[in-house]
Amino acid sequence: MNGADDVEQELRYTRVRAAMAEQGLDLLLAYGPGWRRENIRYLTDARVTGSAALVLVPATGDPSAFSVRPADLAVIAQRGWVTDVSRLDFPAATVLTERLRDLAPTRIGVAHLELLPQALADAIAAGAPNAEVVSATGLLDNARMVKSDWELAQMRRSAAVCAAGWQKFVDVLEPGLPEYRIVAEVEAELKRLGAEDNFMLIASGGDEVMGMTPPGPRLLEEGDMVRTELTPQMNGYWLQICRSAVVGKASDAQRRSFDLFNEAVEAGLSVVRPGITAHEVAVAENDVFRKYGYGEYCTAKYTRVRGHGHGLHLDESPIIEGNHTVLPERAVFIVHPNTYTPIAGYHVLGDPVVVTATGYEVLIETERVLFETPQGVAA
Repeated sequence: MNGADDVEQELRYTRVRAAMAEQGLDLLLAYGPGWRRENIRYLTDARVTGSAALVLVPATGDPSAFSVRPADLAVIAQRGWVTDVSRLDFPAATVLTERLRDLAPTRIGVAHLELLPQALADAIAAGAPNAEVVSATGLLDNARMVKSDWELAQMRRSAAVCAAGWQKFVDVLEPGLPEYRIVAEVEAELKRLGAEDNFMLIASGGDEVMGMTPPGPRLLEEGDMVRTELTPQMNGYWLQICRSAVVGKASDAQRRSFDLFNEAVEAGLSVVRPGITAHEVAVAENDVFRKYGYGEYCTAKYTRVRGHGHGLHLDESPIIEGNHTVLPERAVFIVHPNTYTPIAGYHVLGDPVVVTATGYEVLIETERVLFETPQGVAA
């Protein structure tokens, strides 16, 4: 490892072990199913692809890593953060059971305990029959929430790729183009720029559009508003841009819709500061809709969240009323009041920010406007 790696690894493990001490844990097990690998990457800085992996962090001593995929073990060991690696024999998990017997922990925290398969729960019980097992999902969620300088540098790379992806999105829009071709063009650009992955939803049409989906064969028409969430992953870190564009010239209704959503974004951003809660940010956004008589469109019937955290998982702590999670300095999340209204249908608009000592910094440079294709601008 180089010096920067050493510093980052030391920072993460010091933070995690301090939280373990606060919660009285003498052992942490970070479980990573195939669709939630963020904790594995946080503790190993390695990209794994197996369907199940674990990192074992004792209160003192070296960590260990396990994966059902042998190729993952080589990737983890080569990265150098965790060099004690073993095959996770599933479902017996005998190596894990034996390791736990050797360590004889009394209180084990399991991150993503809620997702743990019964076979692994049985292996933990066999290896540490007298240990108390508790959830440590929140422990690692909180540790990952505060981004280091190194992490913010990765997310700034993602921000630049977000902007480039959106520019490609706008450049290809024209009547007769199928939705899947838009996504194919954007995906190619993101991969050219080094993105490991991309999460993307899209919707096209008029005020009948009530949400976003994976791309389909629908052909764009003049006057369509095309909405997207574009979320590239760079070196493990996800960042999202939410924008809408019109094929041709925007209608008055589409402009009024943009003005409403832009005011909601501004309201959400205006309250961001260290110590604000996700609930308070969501209330600020939703109050704009309520002010104009569109409050019902902030409910679960029409929308899911008003934003969410970013990092090694693309959809972290939700920005939603009722979630009183504190957003500390260096937390990164997107403010996006995406929802349906009858003005112009589902609308997508939002910016990712990092919480600073005095407020926030928007991480993308893409202008927050209702984009029009060139023929619309020239009209």
